[in-house]
Amino acid sequence: MRKLILFLLLISCCASCVSVKRHNAQIETLHTPKHLHQDIDKVYNQLKKHHPKLYQYTSKSQLDFKFDSLKKAINTPINSREFYKKLAPVIAEIKQGHVSLGSAYREFTKKERKALKKKKFEFYDLDFEYLNHKLWVVKTRGKDSALVGAEVLKIDNENVTDLVESFKTRFASDGYNQTLHNRLVGRNFSTFYYKDKGFIDSLNIQFKLKDSIFSKTLKRILKKEETKETDSLKVKPKPIKLTSAERKQNRIAAKKKRTKDKKYGFIAKQKEYTRNFNFIGKDSTTAYMKIRGFKNGTYRKFYKESFAKLDSAKTKNLILDLRDNGGGRIEEINFLYGYLTKTKYTFMPPSQVNSRLSFFPAFMNNTTSITQKIFVGLFSPFLALDNLLKTKKQDGNLYYRFPYSKEKDPKKLNYTGHLYVLINGNSFSASSLISTHLKATKRAVFVGEETGGAYNGCVAGLYKIYRLPESKLNIRMGLMQIEAPFKQNPDGYGIIPDVEITPTIPDRLSGKDPELEWVLSNIYKN
Repeated sequence: MRKLILFLLLISCCASCVSVKRHNAQIETLHTPKHLHQDIDKVYNQLKKHHPKLYQYTSKSQLDFKFDSLKKAINTPINSREFYKKLAPVIAEIKQGHVSLGSAYREFTKKERKALKKKKFEFYDLDFEYLNHKLWVVKTRGKDSALVGAEVLKIDNENVTDLVESFKTRFASDGYNQTLHNRLVGRNFSTFYYKDKGFIDSLNIQFKLKDSIFSKTLKRILKKEETKETDSLKVKPKPIKLTSAERKQNRIAAKKKRTKDKKYGFIAKQKEYTRNFNFIGKDSTTAYMKIRGFKNGTYRKFYKESFAKLDSAKTKNLILDLRDNGGGRIEEINFLYGYLTKTKYTFMPPSQVNSRLSFFPAFMNNTTSITQKIFVGLFSPFLALDNLLKTKKQDGNLYYRFPYSKEKDPKKLNYTGHLYVLINGNSFSASSLISTHLKATKRAVFVGEETGGAYNGCVAGLYKIYRLPESKLNIRMGLMQIEAPFKQNPDGYGIIPDVEITPTIPDRLSGKDPELEWVLSNIYKN
């Protein structure tokens, strides 16, 4: 039996290596125009079949023309990454922010992945922001803090402004909004660069800091650089033997940390929490709640405790910071909104879908693992029954009813004081949905810039990820229209702030927060 298991593991390992080599060869090979035209037809057909609002912002005739023009433009063989650069701008013309195209990513064997885990790319230690049509280093997670405040001029001799403008054509906001493009291209610049260039071991980057222009090469380095020492200098620390009580104490401390990390949503890469709450100033008159996303960790206990503190302290002003919040779970924003509203509410109407079995395209597609397909297959009768019972036809369209479509009362400890909401172009998806509620009901004063997510909703909820057969590019598309029971005209724009404030690079470098400062000043005046 043991020999059989070892034999099966060996076969699995060999098959995996062959699969990796085959995939990498496929994305690097030059694909014929005929095969790429077939990929274009397949991606458009998938969108027409599954996306319920495909022509919301761009008409059918316009999209037909753009896809046909792309096919005519591809008349020579190209590899998958070059195909991505041509197809992504056409996908972006749909102007639905949750429709996205992945690039041609190289795969690695188990041995290669193990070696890569021991290294880090210094380029990924830099956090960027795109302000005043320039790319700036605003934070570093490595040792080179001297780069903070530097403008990035060139990367491997390419002008950064040219790179940024090309990257901005490859993704969309919801509708005609522009604030998301400038925010997201800065925040995710290293991701867009990877999509464009693929796996790279080093980069030569030209920076400008004050009046000095200099270049620096960023490499993949070992996470723990080992220094060679002579045997005489090596001092091996003696292992400390812990008592039974000390080991127990360590286990208790570790458990407490895990519980805290779940409640606040610990983000390991940034070493910060998703959910944060504190009082500002010497008393509890003003509270600040920073939510970086709605998809990390648990959340109920955090909101219950936070609003209990607000109620106990009789807090008069609450600042809800949704800047750079890319969204997440509907159930979390529904739960949070119950604490913010003063009246009964229906969080969202039934969602428009293209099929009575709308969940199946998300769980059963050509990128789904065999294990997941087996699992979904076993539970498919129950899933199908749920879909059929909750999907109704109205005005020629199908609508799936979520639990959030029922009218609800505010939470018992709902906050009724003054509410300020901070937003920017990276406030997207779920953070835009809750903002729509607060804006439509005039519950809050909004400060910052227009949200990247649309006021009138988005197509999200569940997603289908489909792999194109020739180029092996993955396209992700939402399957459900998610919206609040409010609408604004014209369609295709985000939540507009009551007080518009755009930060500058001097603000960032000095640690100044102009949006928050305006709110605190306004509270003081009133």
